[in-house]
Amino acid sequence: MAIKLIAIDIDGTLVNDRKQLTQHTIDTVTKARQKGIKVVLCTGRPITGVSQYLKPLDIQGDDEYVVTFNGSLAQTISGTPIVSHNITLEDYIDLEAVARKANIHFHMETLDHIYTANRDISPYTVAEAFLVQMPIRFRMPEEITDDLTISKGMFVDDPKLLSAFIKDFPEELKERFYVVQSEPYFYEAMNKQASKGNAIAELATKLGFASDEVMAIGDQGNDLTMVKFAGTGVAMGNAIDEVKATAQFVTKTNEEDGVAYAIEKFAL
Repeated sequence: MAIKLIAIDIDGTLVNDRKQLTQHTIDTVTKARQKGIKVVLCTGRPITGVSQYLKPLDIQGDDEYVVTFNGSLAQTISGTPIVSHNITLEDYIDLEAVARKANIHFHMETLDHIYTANRDISPYTVAEAFLVQMPIRFRMPEEITDDLTISKGMFVDDPKLLSAFIKDFPEELKERFYVVQSEPYFYEAMNKQASKGNAIAELATKLGFASDEVMAIGDQGNDLTMVKFAGTGVAMGNAIDEVKATAQFVTKTNEEDGVAYAIEKFAL
């Protein structure tokens, strides 16, 4: 079946290692969109960290979509929510307590701020704030109120420390949340219904597309669900082994315009 929707991860996929869109990628995405194909950026970032890529791709308006927070939120570019699966204040308190007991840095993200209870703020939290262009707020758990919309919690630390933490992560919390390692230094916890795959499935249904008409391109663990869902699942050449094993095709790396190569091969 013809490809009608292309779901594309950003970091390690759409952009190169310098977080840049190449002209070849811009031109190829533009050709796909001119053909009537929906191109949906799917990322762990909030919308503030996506806008810089939407403009050069000319993806905008009420009939264009973006998936953020690893599938916790899918919305139109103009801001209308299509899918929304958040975590509760109680969820946040329980996750923060696990991190505190293990001496692992932790923060949560809302629609417009990053909140951390770590007085010694992790450099990974600072880097995330810079990357997604959101300010950091220091708040103790007892200062967090239930009027906040909490999109996800993130355990953020040195990869060696985080790997050891993940091995001992409580099974009860694995059952309660959708947890995924999105980078060697990020382990994310979200609503059980939230994932890139679920968000793309719901969006495809809304648009009247079958999974066979969807292509998904990614490189990390948080991309697995959408690569599995899509009729054409594509792993980047720089993807982790699990994504490569799941995908139907392995394209070139993000340093070699792998997204453009896959779109040209399957959609154009």
